[in-house]
Amino acid sequence: MEAKIGKFFESVGSFFGGGDQIPWCDRDVILGCEREVADATNGGSDERKNESIMRLSWALVHSRQPEDVRRGVAMLEASLTNSSSPLEQREKFYLLAVGYYRTSEYSKSRQLLEQCLEIAPDWRQALALKKTVEDRIAKDGVIGIGIAATAVGLIAGGIAAALARKN
Repeated sequence: MEAKIGKFFESVGSFFGGGDQIPWCDRDVILGCEREVADATNGGSDERKNESIMRLSWALVHSRQPEDVRRGVAMLEASLTNSSSPLEQREKFYLLAVGYYRTSEYSKSRQLLEQCLEIAPDWRQALALKKTVEDRIAKDGVIGIGIAATAVGLIAGGIAAALARKN
């Protein structure tokens, strides 16, 4: 019986808490990537610079700090026009989708994942994130419906109480 109760509370907690499997990135990793970009900019090849910028973008969109995530999204959007290969474009779409997921812009994340999957239809990482995004959209819809139903119930109860008091 206790196991069933524990499982129930765990499922409720994961429903409200999210529970995605996307990794987080610590601030010290971001600082290391920023140093790497600075070093590559001050004397490295363009290829080394682009690779270090991609690593920094990855670290930023996986950060727990919203300002870092927004910065990573901005960097990726600015670099999208410079994508030379479909593989590079796929990576940027995916990282942008992670960033938008982290900032709760789920529909934009889903749209980018669809673009990503046009390039690589069987890419498991993108498919898994798309499922996570769609689950989150559905969950937010359920919560929104619950809030709306509660509001309607309160209004109807208020009207009923006012009518009862009037009589």
